[in-house]
Amino acid sequence: QVQLVESGGGLVQTGGSLRLSCATSGFNLDNYAIGWFRQAPGKEREGISCIRRGDTSTDYADSVKGRFTFQKDHAKKMVYLQMNVLKPEDTAVYYCAIGSGCDYYRYRDYGDYHVRLLGMENWGQGTQVTVSS
Repeated sequence: QVQLVESGGGLVQTGGSLRLSCATSGFNLDNYAIGWFRQAPGKEREGISCIRRGDTSTDYADSVKGRFTFQKDHAKKMVYLQMNVLKPEDTAVYYCAIGSGCDYYRYRDYGDYHVRLLGMENWGQGTQVTVSS
């Protein structure tokens, strides 16, 4: 049974840090792309970061680049999202998910880059992150 279980969310002040964890089981982590996305009330789901199959590359959305770091521990079957310099706009429920690949794109030249997980199959229950101003 495929399972992804997120943890590590909480309340933090602007400029603070949190480290989210995602415990995976029931599948071979090497055979999937894995990513984090978030969803705030009343907003669309936003892809944050994605590691491609085979760990060939890690993509970050411009909204978090330079502040968030996505790490994978194969031995422990865990992935982590280190979040630094948190802002109130980072407040959301954060999810980890697996899929077939990663897409790193922007809508127009010189626009912000976005990330999405392709063929998303499974995700966890999410963990709430709240950043106070």
